[in-house]
Amino acid sequence: MKLMAEEENASMSLWEHVNELRKRLFIALIAFIVACVATFNLAPFFIGILSTPVGGMEKLVSIEVTENLGVFMRVSLLSGFILSLPILLYELLAFIMPGLTSSEKKWVYIFIPFATIMFVAGVAFTYFVMLPTAIPFLIGNILPVQTTPRLSTYIGFVTTLMFWIGVSFEMPIVVFLLAKLHFVSASMLAKGWRFAIIIIAVAAAIITPTTDPVNMFLLMLPLFGIYLLSIGMAAIARR
Repeated sequence: MKLMAEEENASMSLWEHVNELRKRLFIALIAFIVACVATFNLAPFFIGILSTPVGGMEKLVSIEVTENLGVFMRVSLLSGFILSLPILLYELLAFIMPGLTSSEKKWVYIFIPFATIMFVAGVAFTYFVMLPTAIPFLIGNILPVQTTPRLSTYIGFVTTLMFWIGVSFEMPIVVFLLAKLHFVSASMLAKGWRFAIIIIAVAAAIITPTTDPVNMFLLMLPLFGIYLLSIGMAAIARR
């Protein structure tokens, strides 16, 4: 009877965790949807900004009937994700907060704005550094042919690049969590800087839209700087 009671309590505890996770995911989904709806009317403004590296919207062409709506949705999804990112991060971390100590919980409130800033920094780096060098190379320096980019293809290319570079800028947060769990340490990361350069070079080659070494180098520099920042974050986590 005692064993059956313990199993029942464990089952109830597990079910409570499932309900809590479902609640957090539901709140995060609602926040994301509200943010996307809020930014939908701003999509033309954002599309105009994103089309600046290619020469403006007049340099783009739309072919399919639903293409403009698809571009609207894609830009709204990215801008809504950025706008709701603090809430998404909080709901994710709030699920594990009951298992944290009081000293560890304060880091949650510190790193939510930090993670948001890092993602926005990655997006800004893409727009102000990567695109002004990548777009002219892709359009005019490969073949002497006049190129008119398609709206959906161009916006899809830009938003995908912004998203993944923004994600790569979150590396210090991931390293901090791994250091907290004692999977990595600052000394381990410092000793493995040669392997880090190889991994960063491979990641830059995958993310970078062009095959020229200039754009790869432009991306490798901030990624290696983020790696150095990650070493410092691992040192802080171990303290």
